[in-house]
Amino acid sequence: MITGDLKSRIDRLWEEFWTGGITNPLTVIEQITFLMFARLLDIVETRNENRERRTKQPTPRLFRPDQQHLRWSHFRNLRGEEMLPLLRDLVFPHFKTVAMEGATFGEYMKDAQLMVQKPSLLVSAVSMVEALPLTEGDTKGDLYEYLLSKLTTAGINGQFRTPRHIIQLMVALLDPKPTDVVGDPACGTGGFLVITMEYLLRKYSSAQGVIENTETRDKIYTGDLLEPHREHIRTRMFHGFDFDVTMLRIASMNLLLHGVDAPDIHYQDALSASFTDRFPDSASDGFDVVLANPPFTGSLDFEGVHPGLLRKVKTRKTELLFLVLILRMLKTGGRCGVIVPDGVLFGSSKAHLALRHALIEENQLEAVISLPSGVFKPYAGVSTAILVFSKGGRTDQVWYYDVTADGRSLDDKRTPLLAEEKLGAIPKEPLAKGEHSKNNLPDVLARWATREKHDGKNARTAQSFFVPKEEIVARKYDLSINRYKEVVHEEVVHESPKKILVRLAKLEESIQRGIKELEGMLR
Repeated sequence: MITGDLKSRIDRLWEEFWTGGITNPLTVIEQITFLMFARLLDIVETRNENRERRTKQPTPRLFRPDQQHLRWSHFRNLRGEEMLPLLRDLVFPHFKTVAMEGATFGEYMKDAQLMVQKPSLLVSAVSMVEALPLTEGDTKGDLYEYLLSKLTTAGINGQFRTPRHIIQLMVALLDPKPTDVVGDPACGTGGFLVITMEYLLRKYSSAQGVIENTETRDKIYTGDLLEPHREHIRTRMFHGFDFDVTMLRIASMNLLLHGVDAPDIHYQDALSASFTDRFPDSASDGFDVVLANPPFTGSLDFEGVHPGLLRKVKTRKTELLFLVLILRMLKTGGRCGVIVPDGVLFGSSKAHLALRHALIEENQLEAVISLPSGVFKPYAGVSTAILVFSKGGRTDQVWYYDVTADGRSLDDKRTPLLAEEKLGAIPKEPLAKGEHSKNNLPDVLARWATREKHDGKNARTAQSFFVPKEEIVARKYDLSINRYKEVVHEEVVHESPKKILVRLAKLEESIQRGIKELEGMLR
């Protein structure tokens, strides 16, 4: 958790860019990311220098002797007129050649450009980034998440940032292990991968590995039990793909600030032949876990889509093609949590029916979790659901949950309905009686963990229940919760006309008495 003072610093930094003429939120975040990266390079280089002095052994360097003027510690003190051309012409081109502790950022930084044109704005931005606590453990990750929370404009092709608390729910549902390989074919800012790392730190911290932050009264999870798996987590566990270079830069920085310094983050059109060919239908070296919120407002030409995907579902709709792709990406037994628009659940086209048939008949569809339509506001008002499924296996029944509240108002403002400590799928403080109706997400996880105990016991009027496969098949594989949930209509008791007239007469008598009393007081 970051303090109010730190939030104020980020707000001021944001305002500096805004008043300086850079008003596109994505551009602001990208430019701040570049400056944070420049400072992190200097921090790492200073650490390498100290290690070399201490051990008397040579260490890898990020800057040659003739490049010392490109370091943050040098240019941060320059006047704006000197700083601007140095960053634009020398520091930014240097990014593409840098490898930092095994993480090669050249792929994401090769097209980096300094968009700041005003020397005064650059000096102010550098000064503010200098004041940010980029060396302080969890704070730097929370800081970046707060910065990303300001990304409130939708991108092209249906891109938008998935709310952190929804990602938290999905990661907890899939319960990834430290030995898993985790992928996101449309990673955006890297939210699913970052929250997976946070989940692992929380779950695999011993009692001694949990540190109390006295300043923020927050808990820091060190993940000390992950020690045998550190190298796998650092270099082989996380894989993200996107066709937006700006998003890749942001995702890389997001993971770096959350302790994953060498993730596999690549530029890739996930539906293209070059990517899909990596995952033949019988892949044994695919992903253990796929988490995704793929774009679902796009429509593609058949020529640009891998024919193997079209053989499964012949469609131009990205939401259907991504689901087929995910099934290819998973190894047999691998699991997925994915957000889909409600149309995927009940669409009547041949492609929709073919996809749902494959999910039910060829794989194990485990859960359909219906989300309220306001969850993605202000980006979009479309109704969505979370699908949880495993590649292969058999579907016997499907678990449903009807989420009606996620802890925030469902209008464009998305105002928190509870204290911050009681928000999210894993709140920092337990919810009191009556508060569950304002935040269903902890209840989703609680019922998911004990769902087998309630198999067949919950009525269709409950918030969660099972539906057998046979019933779904009989309804042409319709997965919409409205097909199966039963609504109880409260019986309205109407009074007889005679009783209503008696009550009105008594009310009139009471009014007349009041008028007479008021007249007596005025005489």
